[in-house]
Amino acid sequence: QVQLVESGGGLVQPGGSLTLSCAASGSIYRVYHMGWYRQAPGKERSLVATITSGGRTNYADSVKGRFTISRDNAKNRVSLQLNSLKPEDTAVYYCNAVIQSSYDDIGNNYWGQGTQVTVSS
Repeated sequence: QVQLVESGGGLVQPGGSLTLSCAASGSIYRVYHMGWYRQAPGKERSLVATITSGGRTNYADSVKGRFTISRDNAKNRVSLQLNSLKPEDTAVYYCNAVIQSSYDDIGNNYWGQGTQVTVSS
């Protein structure tokens, strides 16, 4: 069983910063892609940023230059630094990872429970 546990959400004023963290635990043989997605009220879940095990990153156009994704492979942890936050960044942010639980297992897609980020004055 694999779990992704997020932390770091909250209320912040426009222009402020937050750091989100997500740790994978449980039966883990190998972690492939890790990333963050978000879902605003009335909208579909969308990609924010992803990072490969080798450190290659991909960002949604709306967050490029403001958000930074990073990972610690030794700790199976991924973080998202959110800077210059805007009201339109308000959403529930979900951690995502593709994880192989054992050497003979295929990689499966896992999601965290979500953490709320609210940008408001």
